[in-house]
Order: sequence, then C-alpha cells, then structure tokens
Amino acid sequence: MKPFYLFLMLLWGALAVYTGHVIAEYGINLFPFFFGDMMRWNWPGQFNLDFMMMLFLSASWTAWRNRFSVAGLALALVAFLGGAGFLLPYLTYLAWKHDGDTASILLGDNKHMDDLI
Repeated sequence: MKPFYLFLMLLWGALAVYTGHVIAEYGINLFPFFFGDMMRWNWPGQFNLDFMMMLFLSASWTAWRNRFSVAGLALALVAFLGGAGFLLPYLTYLAWKHDGDTASILLGDNKHMDDLI
C-alpha cells in the first residue's frame, strides 16, 4: 500500500507545483476562465463541465461517506472546490487510517449497511 500512498502524494505535489505556476501567471481567480470556456460551448468548456460533474461526484461521495454529518458536509464543500487538491491527501489519509482496507476507505462507517436499511 505504501507505493499507492507515494503515488498519491506524487500526484498531489505535481498538482501543487502546476497550480502555483498558474496562479503566479494568471492570478487566483479561476472562475472567469472556467465558466467562460463553458459559455463558449467549445472543447475546453466541455472538459470543464465534465470536470465539474466529477467534482460533484467527489463531493457527494465525501458527504455520504461521512453520513452527511456537519463535518461531512464541510468536507464535501472542500472536495467540490478543492478537487484533486483535496481528494489526493484525503484518500492518502484514509488509506493510512484504515491500513489499506479498501472497503473501509471507500465506505467509512457505511461499511455495515445493515443499520442504514
């Protein structure tokens, strides 16, 4: 499992370096670029819409995994706004916390679904 942790952190590091460069070049306000491309109905806009849907799925999973608690909803907001910048360290933390048990990583307390039905 340690190679997976290292891989997640390598991805996170690459994202951090790339993001830092883009912020230095264009500033921190990404919304005009992000939604501007979507308003133009072009391929970058299609990618942004697809990516936004993935952000929504990540946020929905985060909220569900944490049983829609206040903390889970707060994490979901961070997941939606932070993207892989949130998800990569969060998955690394969960993998470490659950000692690589994939069911526990993905399902959290929902692992035992009997009490939810």
